[in-house]
Amino acid sequence: MASGDPTTIKLVRVIDLETAGNGPQDVCEIGWQDVIQGREGRWEVDTERGSLMVNPGRPISPETMAVHHILDREVTGAPLWKEIAASVLQPDRPIRALAAHRAAFEQRYCSPRLTGGAEWICTWKCALRLWPHLPRFSNQMLRYQRMPEGLIHEFGLPAHRAMPDAYVTAHHLRDMLNDASLDQLLAWSAEPALLPRIPAGPERGKSWEQVDIAVLRKLLGDRDRDIRYSAETELARRGEGPPPVDDEPAQASLL
Repeated sequence: MASGDPTTIKLVRVIDLETAGNGPQDVCEIGWQDVIQGREGRWEVDTERGSLMVNPGRPISPETMAVHHILDREVTGAPLWKEIAASVLQPDRPIRALAAHRAAFEQRYCSPRLTGGAEWICTWKCALRLWPHLPRFSNQMLRYQRMPEGLIHEFGLPAHRAMPDAYVTAHHLRDMLNDASLDQLLAWSAEPALLPRIPAGPERGKSWEQVDIAVLRKLLGDRDRDIRYSAETELARRGEGPPPVDDEPAQASLL
């Protein structure tokens, strides 16, 4: 753990969930890894990490077992999500925020009631902002594209299990927090994703500044919120429109 006065230490808890399928409460594993700021102001990956099995209240689908390899017999007798979630999402020591890679997925299950209203950092959205030159932005691709310092390879395995994935995400978050402020990461996370390149269609793979205004205006009508936001941002940069305004809630309506 980082040294320093406990009253000045800031803590962000990275979490990762594995689920049984697509049900509203079907979490079958939660993992966590803390990232902490000490007196010197540098962020570090803390020693506090772990995982707990959760009874999803339904059979685990073959499709999800093929991803995380968690079997029904491993969660039989485990507590239900509503019985265990708050103990991880609201730990005894105070946290400044929760974090996850593509945090919108975790937020589907981690309601404000369970988190105590904690703010969220989405490391996927922040990676798009801080490392736009990278070709891919999944948690594991970032791991091998960037090779974060201090990441113990074995601690991050097996992939697609809750604690190893949270451990890997925490190393990305640590580097982000040492490059940008916590408030900045929270602000980026509350907005739609600013995509570095056009993800689909005839202009796929091009950076936004490489396409003409007519294409950008057409993309303002795209169904994808992130594409709309990215096109609006580029048009505003060129002086062709006002700054983008997020017209959708940051968290799913079921919460």
